[in-house]
Amino acid sequence: MKFGIERFLQDPTLRAPLAGQRVALLAHPASVTRDLTHSLDAIAALPDVQLTAAFGPQHGLRGDKQDNMVESPDYLDPRLGIPVFSLYGEVRRPTPAMVDSFDVLLVDLQDLGCRIYTFITTLRYVLEAAAKQGKSVWVLDRPNPAGRPVEGLTLRDGWESFVGAGPMPMRHGMTMGELGHWFVATLGLQVDYRVITMEGWQPDAAPGFGWPTERTWVNPSPNAANLSMARAYAGTVMLEGTTLSEGRGTTRPLELFGAPDIGARRLLDDMRRLAPQWLQGCVLRECFFEPTFHKHQGQLCAGVMIHVEDPTHYDHAAFKPWRLQALAFKALRLQTPAYPLWRDFAYEYEHDRLAIDLINGGPALREWVDNPDATPEDLDAITRPDEAAWALARRPFLLY
Repeated sequence: MKFGIERFLQDPTLRAPLAGQRVALLAHPASVTRDLTHSLDAIAALPDVQLTAAFGPQHGLRGDKQDNMVESPDYLDPRLGIPVFSLYGEVRRPTPAMVDSFDVLLVDLQDLGCRIYTFITTLRYVLEAAAKQGKSVWVLDRPNPAGRPVEGLTLRDGWESFVGAGPMPMRHGMTMGELGHWFVATLGLQVDYRVITMEGWQPDAAPGFGWPTERTWVNPSPNAANLSMARAYAGTVMLEGTTLSEGRGTTRPLELFGAPDIGARRLLDDMRRLAPQWLQGCVLRECFFEPTFHKHQGQLCAGVMIHVEDPTHYDHAAFKPWRLQALAFKALRLQTPAYPLWRDFAYEYEHDRLAIDLINGGPALREWVDNPDATPEDLDAITRPDEAAWALARRPFLLY
C-alpha cells in the first residue's frame, strides 16, 4: 500500500497545483516514507515544490519532548534554512505571521485514532487559521492504527479543549484526512481543503486492522511505542487524569497501569466479576513495575498489563479499551471508596476542570465511577447512543 506522502512524492500531477505556491509542512517524527526518509527531507528535495516553512505539533517536529505540557521553541532549520514554527510552545494556534509564510500547508501527521491525541486539535486549528487568511490545507493521509471501531462518550458542548477538538467519541475510527473533511463541514469553514488519499488501505484486514504490519512503526509521540499501545490508548489515556501510573517511566507506557497501594489480582478478579463482557478481545496479566520517572517514580507498583499483540487472543471487534479502563476505575472505587483516584492538577493548560473530565469531554464517566449504585449497564445506556450517532455522522466523510 501507499501512504499519502508516497503518492504525493511519486505522482507529479498531484503536485501540479502547487506550481508557484509557497509550501509549508506540518509534521512530526513519524512523518516518514516507506524507506524512512523524513517527509521534510523528501519534500525539500522535490524540484517543483517551493518549501518555505515547517511546523511541529506537540512533542515537536523532532519528537524530543517526552512528557505532556513540555513546550517546543521556534527555530531555524540549520540545513534547509527555513523557519520551523512550534504549535506547542508560546501558541497552540498558528499566528497570522506564521500563516503568512505559506500559501499551501501540507499536513503529514500520524494519528492514533483517539480524540484526546492533540494532533487532531492542531489540524482543526490550522484549518481555522487557513480559512481566516485564505490559505489552502492539504492532508497527506495516513492509516488510523486503531482501525474503524467506535467507542466512548461524545464530547459535550462546552467541553472543547486542546485534548477535545469537537463532538466525537474517544475512539473515532477516522483518518486525519477524513477528520479534516468533518471539521470543514461541521465548523462551516470556507477553506480550500484537499486530501491526498492512501492507496490500498484495508482497515478491516487482519492482522493489523488499520495498521499495515509490513510497515515500520515510528513513534508519533515519545510514548507511542507500538501498535499495542495504539490499540489500548483510547482507554489507557484516561490514566493521565488519575493518580494511577500509566507506565510512563517504563518501556511499555500506556499499555499497563498500577500503583504501589493496590492489589492487582483482586482488582482483576473484581473487574471480571463486574463486567466480563467488557474484557473481551485481549488478555489481562498481573504485573509489577517501577517507574524511573513520572508518577510513583522509584516505587514498586502492582498493576495490570493489557495484551493485544497475539492474534490468537486479540479480537479487534470485541476489544473495548475505553470500557476496560473505566471498569478498572470502578472496581478500585468499589474496593476502596476513599481512594484518591482523580488527579487534581493543571492539565493541558486547563486549571478549573478536572483532567479526567477534560479527557472524557464531560463529567459523566467520573460520576459513573464515583456512584456506588451505578452499574456497567448504566454506563452502556448513556454511551451506546453516542457511539451509534457517531457511526452515522461520520459515514459521509469516510474515504476508504
